[in-house]
Amino acid sequence: MQTTSSIWYAPPVLSEINSLNEQTLGANLGIEFTEIGLDYLEATMPVDNRTKQPFGLLHGGANVALAETLGSVASLLVINRNLFIGVGIEINANHIKAVLKGKVKGVCSPLNILGKNHIWDIKIYNELNELSCVSRFTCTIIPKTNFTLHKS
Repeated sequence: MQTTSSIWYAPPVLSEINSLNEQTLGANLGIEFTEIGLDYLEATMPVDNRTKQPFGLLHGGANVALAETLGSVASLLVINRNLFIGVGIEINANHIKAVLKGKVKGVCSPLNILGKNHIWDIKIYNELNELSCVSRFTCTIIPKTNFTLHKS
């Protein structure tokens, strides 16, 4: 008998993950987590006035924001978040195909989630399931005791 296991520290729930986005850049851009697999996390983002650049195309920075949001949350889901937090330390993106309308879907999967540095592969697709952007995101894991939240 084959057992199926996931990479997640605890079974994630979409509604809880989406609540992490409240009052953040992700919420302002309309990012919504839509699917959790055994080893991947998906989210969508609208291509609209919030995410387009002046020429009417999806802004490359919006792609990067979607990728980093996916990678950061994925890292949070594979660690004990009572003890640790993940912070992004590097991201890159290659923009492959312009997107003018609709929604894009980001799919985040691990390249390495062992140790202190997590490396995530994020692929972003248009509504025709054509690859429009690829990104690699590195997140370092630090103890929560080293992290101080400053609220203004």
